[in-house]
Amino acid sequence: MDGYRTGEAGGREFERVADELRGRMAGGAYPLRSFLPSQRDLAEELGVSRGTVQRALRELADEGWIESRQGSGSRVVRTQHVRSSAAEATRLRGAVCLAPFISEAFEQAEVALDVHTLTSESLDAHIRLQAERIRGGSIAPQRITLRMLLPDPTLPLPYPRVMDDPGDPRLRDRLRTITERHTTSLLGALRDLRTEGLVPSVDVRIRHTPLTPTFKLYLFNDVEALHGVYEVIERPVALGGGDEVVRALDVLGLGATLTHHEKTDDPSSSGSVFVDSMRQWFDSVWNLLAS
Repeated sequence: MDGYRTGEAGGREFERVADELRGRMAGGAYPLRSFLPSQRDLAEELGVSRGTVQRALRELADEGWIESRQGSGSRVVRTQHVRSSAAEATRLRGAVCLAPFISEAFEQAEVALDVHTLTSESLDAHIRLQAERIRGGSIAPQRITLRMLLPDPTLPLPYPRVMDDPGDPRLRDRLRTITERHTTSLLGALRDLRTEGLVPSVDVRIRHTPLTPTFKLYLFNDVEALHGVYEVIERPVALGGGDEVVRALDVLGLGATLTHHEKTDDPSSSGSVFVDSMRQWFDSVWNLLAS
């Protein structure tokens, strides 16, 4: 789950939204002359306030990435091609962006992606963007394999929860609803590609684990990994259609710092060791703990 905070942290959150949008434009998810989603859709997808989105869009307009006109939305007027082979090129404000790596993975004939995360919210957005690229004919993967580890929905997670009433189930119910909605969307997007004959082979499997996610992990084709820890925060959350606002203990999803690791020809290099160790960890949880 993603959120916003007021004051200094709120400023950081608007920067995180701007970074995410920069990454999507740089990675080709929002190509030149295309329109960004509406402010309302972006706020809902990224789990922030509409004011945070507006502030991020103003910065992108000032930097020359987009052109915004009232009643017409925001159009991309500048892009920057990014390649994962040059990890430093993907760093925006010091954080590696997920979008370019997802985009490049789907440009290959075979896509193998293993994911460990708290929810499927962010991945759903990226997968749907790649599905549109496939439908548009700009990319044509022949095989997509996705394995995703999510926490057991019956697990009493320490977050999200209401600060003053840890027994209040509403935030956990909200998390479950968000996860189910985006998981269904993600599954539908990939299976539609197979049904429509756009991708000959699609294998999607999701398992649940009795572990509380403290980090998110993306493994690409057994050669690259993106890893980021969840930062525990306090933030306001609107419940009941916005009529009630509670102080919540939550974690940052959007904007969580991701570090890039890549295998090399040297099996003892730091990148090779990290990717191999994360692969072993993922497989052990998948085979022995998940269901």
